[in-house]
Amino acid sequence: MTDYGILAPAWAATGAAELVDDDAVLRAMLATEVALAEAQAELGVIPAGAAVAIRAAAVPAHIDPAAVAAGVRETANPVVAFVEQLTHAVRTVDPSAAEYVHRGSTSQDILDTALALLCAATLDRIVDDLLTCADALAGLAEKHRDTPMAGRTLTQHAVPVTFGLKAATWLHLVIDAAQRVLQARTTLPVSIGGAAGTLAAYHAYGHETTEATLRLPALVASHLGLAEPVLPWHQIRTPLADVAASLMITTGALGKLAADILVLSRTEIGEVTEEQAPGRGASSAMPQKHNPVFATLVATAARQLPPIATVLFSSMASEDERSSGGWHAEWQPLRECLRIAAGAAANAVRLTDTLQVVPEQMAANLRMTRGAIVAERVNAVLAPLLGKGNAKRLLAQVTASAERTGAEVADLLAEALQEAGVTAPDMTGLFDPAGYTGISGPLVDRALKHFKESSHE
Repeated sequence: MTDYGILAPAWAATGAAELVDDDAVLRAMLATEVALAEAQAELGVIPAGAAVAIRAAAVPAHIDPAAVAAGVRETANPVVAFVEQLTHAVRTVDPSAAEYVHRGSTSQDILDTALALLCAATLDRIVDDLLTCADALAGLAEKHRDTPMAGRTLTQHAVPVTFGLKAATWLHLVIDAAQRVLQARTTLPVSIGGAAGTLAAYHAYGHETTEATLRLPALVASHLGLAEPVLPWHQIRTPLADVAASLMITTGALGKLAADILVLSRTEIGEVTEEQAPGRGASSAMPQKHNPVFATLVATAARQLPPIATVLFSSMASEDERSSGGWHAEWQPLRECLRIAAGAAANAVRLTDTLQVVPEQMAANLRMTRGAIVAERVNAVLAPLLGKGNAKRLLAQVTASAERTGAEVADLLAEALQEAGVTAPDMTGLFDPAGYTGISGPLVDRALKHFKESSHE
């Protein structure tokens, strides 16, 4: 019955599953019931001794997960069977305290709060991993600030860039993702609303004042490290939609990183490679293979998560004060999104920390088109002599000829200009790709400055 992730490469063996598995769900539900009892005790709604007994009984060993799962088929949620077991456990500790278990609460309060706790723990880990990934990328950007390489657009060589700028682009994406995950984490609310979001039973059981009842969500939130909601959010599903959005941005950002690395690590390109270790990237059939493992795992996550996350957005449009089906549809997709994103972040840490950069191959690839990669620069130099349109047409002819014949663009251009009776400009250094990377270096500096400032916020 255990799911080790054999068919889940996006999160297998990353520790992500344990953050949201059934045991984690039950622990979060227990923590929620304890926090509720202790907050009610602070308000004088239940005896302090009852809260002590509930805490003592609220241990995973007292809950049978199989029985809770079986109860889902009877009541459409896991909380009813869970509360029965918890109440029985409390009764064995202090019979009088059993009366105060789940006092005034409803199933959605407990499960939504438990899910918020799972989100909080997972998002905390994702943020940590994203920042670790960002550190590695910042190091690559700084080290390779001025390392020239071929920039590619629509799969073809375009103009030179620097690997530092490419790494800085990845860095900016990762920082964007970390900020959005952190925002979603800090606004995760506790769920205290009662049967229809009025807190009626919480209020009635304790004969509390309105002020005391309104304090209850804040007290429970403080016990659990969650935010206090403005209103009960049984039908305000923005918190989980925010989580879903931040996770989609995370896997999208990391997916861009992985996609680039997968292209650059192709045999015929070879500008980066993943760290090679015995057995890593091995093929069951081909002895020579060193497949890009971590980039593949991250790319998998980027493809898997978005369609699953759409369930969380579609569940926002649900009926009444509490829905039949909309709420229930969220649980498993949320769990899968959390572990996919956590797995992606963990794998991205390994990917960026051990990525091998091959500047000499970048230099070789820059020479592949025999100078055509700086045609834009040459066009700008020739435009005052020939006119922009004429210069572009001439260069198109020259570069096409270089591609057919294997000759150097500079040589063919000099011949063409001589035939046209045009005095050739000084071409010293004109065809050096390293001299046409624009302001890549200052852009890298700007990205690194932004990263350092973001790290201190």
